[in-house]
Amino acid sequence: MRIWATAHAVDDFYQGLVPAAVPYFVLQRDFSYVQASGLALAATLGSALPQVPIGLLADRYRMRWMSPLGISLAGTGAGLSGLVPSYPLVFALLLLAGVGIAMFHPPAGRDARRAAGGSATAMSYFAAGGSVGFFVAPALVTPALDTLGMGATALFVPPAVLMGFVLLRHHHRTADATATKVRRRGRDRPGLFAALTAVEIVRSTISTGLNTFISLYWIRHLEASSGLGGVALTLELGGGVLGTLLGGRLADRLGMVRTVQIGNAAMLPALWLMLICDDRYYALPLALLVGLISNIPFAVLIKLGQDYLPSRPGTAAGVTLGLALSAGGLFMPLLGIVATHYGPRGALMVLATVPILAILLSTALREPALHEEEPEEEPEPVKDAPPATA
Repeated sequence: MRIWATAHAVDDFYQGLVPAAVPYFVLQRDFSYVQASGLALAATLGSALPQVPIGLLADRYRMRWMSPLGISLAGTGAGLSGLVPSYPLVFALLLLAGVGIAMFHPPAGRDARRAAGGSATAMSYFAAGGSVGFFVAPALVTPALDTLGMGATALFVPPAVLMGFVLLRHHHRTADATATKVRRRGRDRPGLFAALTAVEIVRSTISTGLNTFISLYWIRHLEASSGLGGVALTLELGGGVLGTLLGGRLADRLGMVRTVQIGNAAMLPALWLMLICDDRYYALPLALLVGLISNIPFAVLIKLGQDYLPSRPGTAAGVTLGLALSAGGLFMPLLGIVATHYGPRGALMVLATVPILAILLSTALREPALHEEEPEEEPEPVKDAPPATA
């Protein structure tokens, strides 16, 4: 779990880099709000669309090279985006970064589930690794861009390449070991998985919108500095780390579905409380609270999705970690139009009503049937060839 949590943190650092850099594209490159939201859309298209086919491949083949390559592409695309002069090139590089993120999640989620077994708490460590990456991104990117300008994004290319190399070496060291697959007796429940995916998409819209506009809200509405706007984003993402870990523990105590429902219901007052506060300093703890509450269901939904599709953990991880979480970016151009007419606060006010839909959709979820998990030996495929027919 340590190696996968660390790799997840590095991979999702580049998802956090995009919302941290968006205000600087607006301030230093004079991009419009619509163009800025289009950058979130670029990363979303790259990371969302390939998730399902990559998940299907991850359930059929080992593809040990895919996670290392994905991390390297994510860092290269996001890191070089600040160096290119034109909007189409920035869009293309962030699209490439999204594809790299898509290549990482399904095989990583499959292997993390194998390591976590049936524990929601253990799975929350893997999920929290991604939240840590999100949290660290603005804390590092904001001062770098403040000091050195947009070209400072290139400083963040080497960590991706290094982690890709470390992960590849880890695969090579364990390639000859006997693989153990945890198989859950029970049938796939695609109807419940579809309901879970709908919940994820709604939550993704809220999360992506917050990450895109919260810094601009502090800068343009609360009249704060760009540095303080970065602090607000950092606190919101930092709260996400705490919420992810808290959600895993709550799920082991209260049940997964109840934890998801509690997290969705608590988002509504938390968002409005932050918007009601008009002081740029007093509102900072509320940004932390919003991040914490909104991420309580994060790891729980990942494990719940794999429990609904026990025969396809890679596909489930691709949807819950990638497609559903990234799909919210598809709605960012609409929020960009709202922000153009009513400012970033108008966009956040729209987002503050969306949890109602998540609350309603989560009532369709059901706790998965409890089945005993049995380890089953599975031979390692050679050169990513299909495994022998079971």
